[in-house]
Amino acid sequence: MGSKKSADKLRTLKPKKKCCQKDVRCMRCPVVVHRLGKLDVESMPPKQLKKAIKKARVA
Repeated sequence: MGSKKSADKLRTLKPKKKCCQKDVRCMRCPVVVHRLGKLDVESMPPKQLKKAIKKARVA
């Protein structure tokens, strides 16, 4: 999940109806999609983007 293309894809994905609320949230979780939507992923370098995805998935 380290490429910009995949992060853009995540931001435009339709989230699941209900979150599983596990220790690490899934990529289609509504919370993760919302958190990534608030960030400016187009201007982020790949390394920083990977960290942002990890931070968004932490429960």
